[in-house]
Formats: sequence, C-alpha cells, structure tokens
Amino acid sequence: MSKVMATTGNTAAAIGAALAKPQVIAAYPITPQSSVVENLAGMIANGELNSKMVEVESEHSAMSVVQGAAVSGARTFTATSAQGLALMYEPYFRMSTLRLPMVMAIAGREMTSPETVWGSQQDSISVRDAGWLQMYVEDNQEILDMIIQGYKVAENQKVLLPINIIYDGFFLSHLMERVEVPPQEKVDQFLPGYNPQHVKFNPSEPMAVDPLTPGDILMEYREDHLKAAHKALEVIDDVDNDFGNSFGRYYGGAVQEYLCDDADIVLVTMGSMTGTAKEAVNIKREQGIKAGLLKIRAMRPFPETKVNEVLKGKKAVAVVDRNVCFGWNTGTLFVEVKAALNRCDDISLVPVIGGLGGADITLNHFTNCIDLLQKTSDYKKYHKCIWFKKGGELHEVS
Repeated sequence: MSKVMATTGNTAAAIGAALAKPQVIAAYPITPQSSVVENLAGMIANGELNSKMVEVESEHSAMSVVQGAAVSGARTFTATSAQGLALMYEPYFRMSTLRLPMVMAIAGREMTSPETVWGSQQDSISVRDAGWLQMYVEDNQEILDMIIQGYKVAENQKVLLPINIIYDGFFLSHLMERVEVPPQEKVDQFLPGYNPQHVKFNPSEPMAVDPLTPGDILMEYREDHLKAAHKALEVIDDVDNDFGNSFGRYYGGAVQEYLCDDADIVLVTMGSMTGTAKEAVNIKREQGIKAGLLKIRAMRPFPETKVNEVLKGKKAVAVVDRNVCFGWNTGTLFVEVKAALNRCDDISLVPVIGGLGGADITLNHFTNCIDLLQKTSDYKKYHKCIWFKKGGELHEVS
C-alpha cells in the first residue's frame, strides 16, 4: 500500500531514486539541489539503501564517476543545478553519445550573472542539444514518479540514452506537497533490475570504449543516436501508460492536454507554472472564453507531431517560457513550438517570458495573458514578446 506524506521536491526525487535501486550514486552539493544527495547519503548510512555513494570534489567528477559505473553496466544516479551542470558539461555530453542510460535530476536554477541562486529553467535549457532526453515536471508527485519512469525509458533497448528529470528550483525543490510513495515491491515489478546487453564489465570479454573515430563512422553514431531519441517519444508514452496502469497516475506521455479539444485559445507551459495556468483556464472558462492548456513534458525529444495535432486550428496560442533564447527575442520553448507549427500560418502565436531568477508567475499573469490572446486572435497573426512583470502586468518588448 502506498505511503502518503508531505515532502519537498528534493526529498521526492531522493525517494524516487532510492526506489529505483541505483547501484552507484556520485554526489556534489549545489543550491538548490543539495538535499537530494544529502537524503540519499542518509538512506545509505542508515542501511535503507544498498548503493555505493561516491563523494567527489566537483560536478565534473560526479558525472565522470557515474559514467565509469555506467560503462561497467551499473544503474546510476546523480543530481545537480546551474553552475554544477555547466561544470560537468564535458562528461555530460559524453554520457549521451556513449549511449549510457541513467537518470539525473536537475533542480532548475537561473545561470549567473548577475549573481543568483533562484529558480529558472535556463540551466537545463542551455544543454538541451547535448543528446540527453529531457522531461520537465509540474509537481512533487510527478518528480518521484518520473525518476522511476525515467529508468524504464532510458534503459529501453530502443532508446539507451540518459535522461534528465527537471523541476523548478525552490518552487518545487524546497516546498512541500502531498506525495504518495509506492511500495518497493510494486516498483520492483514495474522496474526490474538493469541488465545491459550493450556494455559489460568482464575481463574475459574485453570491450573497446570510445576510440578515436573517423568522421564516416561518427556520422553513423549520430544518425543512430537521433533515431533512438525519436523512438523515445513512443517509449515515453508507453511507459506512462504502464505506470498509470500500475499506480493509477497518468501524465499524458510527452505532452499533457487540458481542455484543449474545443479551445480557441491555448496556453503552452512547462514546469511548475502549469498548475497556476490551469486555474486561469478554469476561471476564463467560467467567463465563457474557450481556453485550454498544453503542458510540454518532453523538451528532448521534442514532440513535434503531438504539438502540431493539438494546436492546429486554434485561434491564438501563448507560449510561456521560464528562460530566454539569447538568439531570439523570445524564450526557447516558443522557438520549438513555432518550428513545430511551421505550416500553421493561421495561428496567432505569442511569445511570453516570465519567472526568471525566481520571480513569481501569478494567476493574474495568466488571466491577463488569456485576455490578450482573446484580442490578438481577432486582429493579428504576429505579436511581439510579452514579459510578465511584477503585479501581474504584461509588458510588450519590441
């Protein structure tokens, strides 16, 4: 029987990792992630978790340790944030291109400078093209559940890629919510032990790892990598369905729709802001406005087909980013959605940026945004970027 408790997102991540029974955990603390690995270290010290904890001197070393363990065929786990993610970038990139499945939690944080430790999605967005799978979650229950699901996705023979489970720092990492913790025996049934076939640690069967590779062969590796990432979309959906059948919680797979079927206006969100946005949709529905919401769960691989199917024919869509795309005057999710809708010229697509560096995204922001979409859909196909400002105000930036 599941255990119900009130817990922070970081504790939920640690519990989810422990239930997946990683054999090797490497750890280095960084705000706002630190208590994830602190909790896991406590579980090991108390005899509650049979894993090897390696305390390292940096995040670069943390990723290098779990990489070596993964090459030998171990199930591994680590977690990080912001500058820690930046420091581990070299082995982080190598983890995916060596096709080594693992789960790493990212408690999302703004990147410096100006100096900040507060929540954002800029850190994880900055590495979206390093070959990992990326899943963004809405609440603490989804953190725990997706850590478990993450292993089943990553270790699937069609995929064999590492995966990030990403949640907003402080808004989830440090705030408490109701969480159901499934019993270990049910998790074991859902997620069997890891038995890799593509890597092994056996001196009698030596294996070459990462020799200097000619370009023609490298092209083959990259093509296979992209095919595996594309196949992951199907696996993500299948694993979500299997998880729902086992535990009663379904998340929709790569995307989650909320009142989109008959909607004229749709908010597109990612992460913890989604709950507030759903409430704004409810309020506007009561006022007679056909609003809906599309929650993006998979940033990598990006669910282009599903996004296109859901948003095709809508009058106006606002894509709300908790990050900036420095190459465009928008957020990054907007760029991805716009690319997915490249054949849908009749949609008024509005880029929105808010919540950077821990700034609040409020109910007023979303209700005002829906009001703006209602007007935009009547007269305009293109709109300048909107910034969520203090007090629920919307500020248009040229």
